[in-house]
Amino acid sequence: MRELRVVLAQPRGFCAGVERAIEIVERALERYGPPVYVRHEIVHNKHVVEALKSKGARFVDEVDEIPEGAVTVFSAHGVAEAVETSAKGRQLRVIDAACPLVTKVHKEGQRYAARDFEVILIGHQGHPEVEGTMGRIDGPVHLISRVEEVADLRPVDPGKLAFVTQTTLSVDDTRDVIAALRARFPSIVGPDTRDICYATQNRQTAVRKLAMEADVILVVGAENSSNSNRLREIAASTGAPSHLIDSAETLRLEWLDGARTVGITAGASAPELLVQQLIRKLEAHFQVKVETLDGIAENVHFRLPAELADRTAEAGSA
Repeated sequence: MRELRVVLAQPRGFCAGVERAIEIVERALERYGPPVYVRHEIVHNKHVVEALKSKGARFVDEVDEIPEGAVTVFSAHGVAEAVETSAKGRQLRVIDAACPLVTKVHKEGQRYAARDFEVILIGHQGHPEVEGTMGRIDGPVHLISRVEEVADLRPVDPGKLAFVTQTTLSVDDTRDVIAALRARFPSIVGPDTRDICYATQNRQTAVRKLAMEADVILVVGAENSSNSNRLREIAASTGAPSHLIDSAETLRLEWLDGARTVGITAGASAPELLVQQLIRKLEAHFQVKVETLDGIAENVHFRLPAELADRTAEAGSA
């Protein structure tokens, strides 16, 4: 059996926003009983979604599919104001699982719009986070994702422009777009790359480091996960053959032909269980030695909504 060195990125997998969103659904099920309705995937990972379905969560595309008055959770990606209004019209008991860092972007965009700035959103068309952000800003919003699109912008007043960003983009790509915006519109205001969330930045830094060690990179994550796709792209940009896989079942062993070291990371919505299952599959075919790269230890925790906070803690603080 051939020897194979397996190196794990640090950090990888779940971020605080994803952990919070999943816990919100689980606690809602415990507190109110099934079914609890969830608009869209709570996070972009079918394994997480299926696990929650087995506990009584029901996933829907729109709020008009939810019975009036039912307990409803909005996904971690955030929702447009129109969705919230529709939920109120159906008297749904809504618990918002939007990541606090996504909510921060909403508030930044709203502050710019309130000062009569046209807002440029750097993000990907059709992504739920982008749809939610655009639906939270009262005023013109221009969506762009590439440097080439900057030249096509036609703002009413080039002197009153601001930008915000989708949280899960590549830091490098966003930096390039921001540089192009500043070059064309010198007075534009915005947060530089600070809207790229801490977890995205940390995982992108870690995968660059991993690519220096490995002959092949495997990124565990869903095809519709923006941050997972960016991890694969960043690894590939270093010259390392890189593959995005949903689970151990989608691994193709021929990718590892001739490889001595395989690097593994996981997107922010991919559970660690999937990484461990991948390692076990590798162990069935190779003599595996696993190690973890040094990296940032994340200790970020976001508060749960008050109605789902631990009752014991609530009693102790009363």
